[in-house]
Amino acid sequence: MFLQTKASPVGWLAFEINVLRRIKFTSVAMPFTPTPHLGCSLKRFGIRVLSNDLLQSAWTRALATIQNNAERLTADDINLILDDAYVPGHKLQNPSLRAYFGETDSWWFDNVRRNLDRLQSPFAFAIAAELVMAVGDYVLSFSEDTRELRQPLSTVYRRLWTMLPDPVNNGQNNNCQNKAINEFLAESRCELLFLRLPAARSGTRSGYSERVVWKEEWLRGGSEFWPELQRIRDGKLGMPVETKSQYLQLLEDSLKTAGHIRKWAIAHVESGFVSTQDISDVIGRKVEAIYTKDFSELTGTKAVIITA
Repeated sequence: MFLQTKASPVGWLAFEINVLRRIKFTSVAMPFTPTPHLGCSLKRFGIRVLSNDLLQSAWTRALATIQNNAERLTADDINLILDDAYVPGHKLQNPSLRAYFGETDSWWFDNVRRNLDRLQSPFAFAIAAELVMAVGDYVLSFSEDTRELRQPLSTVYRRLWTMLPDPVNNGQNNNCQNKAINEFLAESRCELLFLRLPAARSGTRSGYSERVVWKEEWLRGGSEFWPELQRIRDGKLGMPVETKSQYLQLLEDSLKTAGHIRKWAIAHVESGFVSTQDISDVIGRKVEAIYTKDFSELTGTKAVIITA
């Protein structure tokens, strides 16, 4: 199996915005949305955004930022979320947390997850959950040598809340889905497809990195869902693959499903497994332009966006 030697980001926001601003469109479908940053940026230009991701953690972040146009968390919401956050119970409702966090931290994440279910609004839940994921990344950024520099997690949570930007209201009915890619594409009615191609390599759990895995297991309350998630993903773009031909076949199948969308912008990280020419050959319609940004000195990769 191909293994990328250097870690690369899921996207380069400034590069993507620069390219998309050259295309005339008023609505966009994004079948993979690992982060909501591009969708939020497009909202600022008045674009209607339809986003999707099979991971509930990514979908939840998109709900908080892309579909949500106006809702904010109140001080009362924060008090409810952090109620008895450090109080241990008889046993953890989600024992999988211990694979990533110490005992005290695990109780915090377990209790806060339970408290989120007491929120009345799905947008409030999504915003609150997004903050918890940020707290988790904060925790995991420390080593044993730097652990003493950490602040209490509830303090970090409140601070992150105060730093939240105002929601972007673009006056559009933005929509976020949590579906398999081809199902989402078949239902999407918009002017542009922005397809950020997923990495082909495998990770720690069904192709996902550990940073993604803990979020998904925290949100879903355990790890039992992975076989079902893999079943849904099998045979579709986004599943772990062994060969280039397998990857290109999955891409071709998804693009056929998206044939009703008039314009395409396909973002690709060229790192040696699949070339830009390989993708251009699979597209099946006239390629209008190929934009590139070389990040080889930093990551050993090159960012590419193909428009068609």
